[in-house]
Amino acid sequence: MKQTINPRFLTLLCFILAIALLRIANAAQLTPVANYTPLGAMALFGAAYFSNRWKAFAFPLLTILVSDVIINKVIFQGKYGMMYEGWYWIYGIFAIIVLFGKLILQKINVQNIVLAAVIASVSHWLLADLTVWIGGGTDLRTNLPLSRDWAGLQQCFVQGFPYMKNFLVGTLAYSALMFGSFELLQVRFPSLAKA
Repeated sequence: MKQTINPRFLTLLCFILAIALLRIANAAQLTPVANYTPLGAMALFGAAYFSNRWKAFAFPLLTILVSDVIINKVIFQGKYGMMYEGWYWIYGIFAIIVLFGKLILQKINVQNIVLAAVIASVSHWLLADLTVWIGGGTDLRTNLPLSRDWAGLQQCFVQGFPYMKNFLVGTLAYSALMFGSFELLQVRFPSLAKA
């Protein structure tokens, strides 16, 4: 019996791979939108459209892993080794973003996508900066380690806020592109719609 490839799965996988390639181009500063990451949108997209829970988590996280290895080895030429410090925290945060996407995006509409993008961006900012502070990050004003108190944590959040804004803009823009394109494709090609 011949096994056929599910066109929906193949299309979703192509979307994820295209975003990974765009992420690599952004890391190499090859695009004008290099400061706006597509990773938040990719995690939400995977959460929304992969009905199988393990695929919803595995494909976005594996895509981040493969693109991280390529970026670290090719673009940064091994400057940070195989992976950057604290990578496991970031992967855990993206797993949480996928979970938020699973919970919020049970119905795909503009309001839910915007809500998921905002929650993903704010939670990424707070959790990632918390891990920077826990890991002894640097106060960019003084080039000294951040103080191990509330003031140090606040400074860490302040320093990370511009990155959160870029993450939010990237997540909103790439979500509009990915979700909008896939929804249009489902209308044009009914075989892509969920069975």
